[in-house]
Amino acid sequence: MNDSVTSQDTDRTADASPIVRLDRVDKHFGNLHVMQEIDLSVAHGEVVVIIGASGSGKSTLIRCVNGLEPFQSGRIEVDGKTLMPNGASGKSLQAVRTEVGMVFQQFNLFPHLSIRDNVTLAPRKVRGVTRDQANAIADKLLERVGIADQADKYPTQLSGGQQQRVALARALAMEPRLMLFDEPTSALDPEMIGEVLDAMRELANDGMTMMIVTHEMGFAREVADRVVFVHGGQIVEQGPPEQLFDHPRHERTQAFLSRVLKH
Repeated sequence: MNDSVTSQDTDRTADASPIVRLDRVDKHFGNLHVMQEIDLSVAHGEVVVIIGASGSGKSTLIRCVNGLEPFQSGRIEVDGKTLMPNGASGKSLQAVRTEVGMVFQQFNLFPHLSIRDNVTLAPRKVRGVTRDQANAIADKLLERVGIADQADKYPTQLSGGQQQRVALARALAMEPRLMLFDEPTSALDPEMIGEVLDAMRELANDGMTMMIVTHEMGFAREVADRVVFVHGGQIVEQGPPEQLFDHPRHERTQAFLSRVLKH
């Protein structure tokens, strides 16, 4: 973007081989131009948090990365696989969806399957893992996200926070190289948000590459290597959290943060 602001201090993606690269990506919903010539790279192991007001285009951006939303022009590359405009990606799209995990606002668990079976379904069906191997993976991941004792229950027996942690374990079961999060706490009651953020925090500490759309500014400040502010379908400013939150340079960033940060 011509008027965007990028910190020169910590743009560590410049020389690293990126796992995600968006090059002049445009996206329309009818006459609405929701992504305008987006340029963005994410390095291996980097945690990038995308913030902005509702309707700014941040969720659309992250959904384009794994092909859930087609884009009209530009180019997206994910782990060496190229996604082309208007959904013309074929096998590349299948490969991207296999290697990229995503956690949504809604949990999207299968209500008729146990928690363990929700986690094992994709590895068995997509990767051909045996039931015993898949169960071992599921039990390890459910322990990792703190709900090993819930493995034999069904989704309706769990709280919202527990269900979202199941969704995280399900995504991790495919051994993704990249994790995408689209406002993973927005559908949760306030007391349940912390437990999901704790699981994500641990994942970041373990070195997982993550792109996160969230309204949780405290979490963004703590976990992000880089924060990207999106407004009107454009990347307006990006930089390390301490720079963007404490010393925003663009007036739109300043206006947004003045509304959402509690002092």
